[in-house]
Amino acid sequence: MKFIIVMVAAAISALSQTAAPARPSFEIASIKGNSTARPHVGDEPGGRFVATGVPLTVLIGYAYPGTRVDFSAKPAWADTDLWDIEAKAPEGSVPPRTKLPDFTKPDTINLMVQSLLEDRFQMKVHREIREVPMYEVTVAKGGLKMKLSEDQTPPAPGDGPPRPGTAPRGGMRMARGDFQGAAVSMENAVLTIGQLAGRRAIDKTGLPGLYDFHLQWTPDVFSTPLPFEPRGNAAPPPPPPGDPAGPSLITAIEEQLGLKLQSTKGPVEMLIIDSLQKPSAN
Repeated sequence: MKFIIVMVAAAISALSQTAAPARPSFEIASIKGNSTARPHVGDEPGGRFVATGVPLTVLIGYAYPGTRVDFSAKPAWADTDLWDIEAKAPEGSVPPRTKLPDFTKPDTINLMVQSLLEDRFQMKVHREIREVPMYEVTVAKGGLKMKLSEDQTPPAPGDGPPRPGTAPRGGMRMARGDFQGAAVSMENAVLTIGQLAGRRAIDKTGLPGLYDFHLQWTPDVFSTPLPFEPRGNAAPPPPPPGDPAGPSLITAIEEQLGLKLQSTKGPVEMLIIDSLQKPSAN
């Protein structure tokens, strides 16, 4: 009996010491600063990741989709310094897409960008639960103004490129003061509206289906949002500048989309960035 107990204890000890699966990493990655190109970030066929003219905060948002991020002490350059990145995954490590990406969960490329941030930017993080302001999103009194897409079949990567200046089917496209979606679920639309508004947003509409929408507003401060552009296609041209006398974001959401944002508070697991360093360019 003692021998059996010793063997079981040894097996448990061995299992507890087994290393967790390593997070995937890019095979090669080039990082350069000071781009003058229009901001863009996304993955491309063949396991490639390309970012041009984006600040570190946008890269972090791309690496951790659907995650609320805060900083223990954010360096000023995290918002102001722009980076160009070209990276490639090991051959065969990124499976071909059979459906459009889920913007709420990290996929293989997202995880590789996490590894790149830890390796090249020396990013150190931890997670904690915080009570934070958030929005509950409901249908406004005037009724929903987002339109149900004519085609309600699930979007797929083979649906083809969008018309110039429009979002791809099943995707979203964002620029300063301009947000578009085509055949997007209410859950994903609300998630991104929360990112625009700077808070987590919870879908309380209860509405199924896929929706088309186009939201335009006048930003009160300059920001560089994460562009939702067709993966594997050239970036479409930016929309024209917004009307300086146009509506604020919250007003536009209610007037143009028919959605109401109600302030509330709730517990959220947050990713806390503890430290960062500028990478050496290569």
